[in-house]
Amino acid sequence: MSEVIDRIRSAITNNRICVFMKGNRNFPMCGFSAATVQVFEELGAPYGTVDVLSDPELRDEIKTYSNWPTIPQVFIDGKFIGGCDIIRELYETGELQQLVKSAPSQSA
Repeated sequence: MSEVIDRIRSAITNNRICVFMKGNRNFPMCGFSAATVQVFEELGAPYGTVDVLSDPELRDEIKTYSNWPTIPQVFIDGKFIGGCDIIRELYETGELQQLVKSAPSQSA
């Protein structure tokens, strides 16, 4: 198994809510990443972020791992949820709040 896959799995395991994004929660580097972070900030949900811009191999591998072509990518409880549009849609319908509520608050 590749070292990059190990890092992806570690990030997902160590953060109940994990966002693979361009930049980080304090300095998102694209509008979609910023919008995704904003949703979790509005929810007050603890979450971890992984900057894919700092590691091109990780940026490519996360797309293969999730079978999803775009960034950001959100995982909750180890399960791939989707990208920015899906997160916003789930937020608007209240489904994201339920997913977040069920996730224990151990994210960094």
